[in-house]
Amino acid sequence: MNPSLAKRFRTGRACLNFAHTGETADGSEPELVYDQASLERWLAHVLGLACIRAQARDVAAAHRLRESVLQLARARSEGRQLAAEDIHTVNTFATAAPPAPRMATDGALAPVVASATAGLSAIARDAVDLMTGPLGQRIRVCASEGCALLFVDASRPGTRRWCSMQRCGNLEKVRTHRELRAASTTHS
Repeated sequence: MNPSLAKRFRTGRACLNFAHTGETADGSEPELVYDQASLERWLAHVLGLACIRAQARDVAAAHRLRESVLQLARARSEGRQLAAEDIHTVNTFATAAPPAPRMATDGALAPVVASATAGLSAIARDAVDLMTGPLGQRIRVCASEGCALLFVDASRPGTRRWCSMQRCGNLEKVRTHRELRAASTTHS
């Protein structure tokens, strides 16, 4: 996977990871789910499944669910009321059966192959769990300039600021250090 795209998938939840497959508002990140094959690839990636089988109509459905999850997560992160339409969309997708685990003949877990409908149901169920559980109050927006990714702050004190310490946190600390260093040299 392209390293610049990898930062989109450090949210702590499958539903937020999938929500970040869309093109960013500023166009800095491209649309990742644009056809049947890309939906199969990204749903499998986000859910950790062996294979997803999608139909052409599933792409529009995935976009609809993704937008609702994104809007609900943003509302949670800002302490706003959740939109009834987005709740209805997520609830509707959650009613389908999610991917079912299977046991192989050797007793190990068999690779899961699922339909896009089942994969989207798993995303919706994860969104219901996140939005209604205690971690729903810990959805945050990355504090780094130029990054608007959502993530779940699972830190004990609840003070995580960046989507990824390795990416945005480090860049922000380097920027702050340079600013402080430049300010101290101008005052010397």
